[in-house]
Amino acid sequence: MPLGGWDLIGVRARFGSYRGLARLMLAQLESVAGRLRSYKQIRWERVKRVVFVCYGNICRSPYAEKRAVIYGLTVASFGLSADVGIPADPTACRVAARRGIELAPHRACDIKSFEFRDGDLLVAMEPRQARAISRRVPSASYQLTLLGIWCRPPRPHIHDPHRLSEAYWRQCFDTIDSAVEAIAEQMRLSRE
Repeated sequence: MPLGGWDLIGVRARFGSYRGLARLMLAQLESVAGRLRSYKQIRWERVKRVVFVCYGNICRSPYAEKRAVIYGLTVASFGLSADVGIPADPTACRVAARRGIELAPHRACDIKSFEFRDGDLLVAMEPRQARAISRRVPSASYQLTLLGIWCRPPRPHIHDPHRLSEAYWRQCFDTIDSAVEAIAEQMRLSRE
């Protein structure tokens, strides 16, 4: 019996997995409760560099970084638990290439080796990553947001596509594309 996209195949394509769906629902509840409000309060005129953050720096954050370059943003990326120097995930490279983005030269960078700068806007993929950043990085040096709250409709949790279906990779990158475009527009408006 068709379930309108809520069967296993539909969930895998739209959310990556049932875990991805559950984490998105929890993040949506956090948003409704107002717990993510601070991530939307960005002083755009102070942003000098947009830094994308995910877990391993081989899927979401390098793609977002390369997408943001198209808009002329000064960018960087790192992972909270990255194996320094490893290349982007092969599926990420393949799906990104179909969108005109080359990830093959990318090499993972870890939070421990990343050089923070004044004016950094750290952009996490998940609320738990944003909380980890808050615990590990001195707050005076950056602003912090969630990438998915900038896309339409907002998606405060962008689930890790690593080892998931290619359909979800496309969905994930669509979400990132929408959010990066919105951030670029905010940056443009702040410069006018």
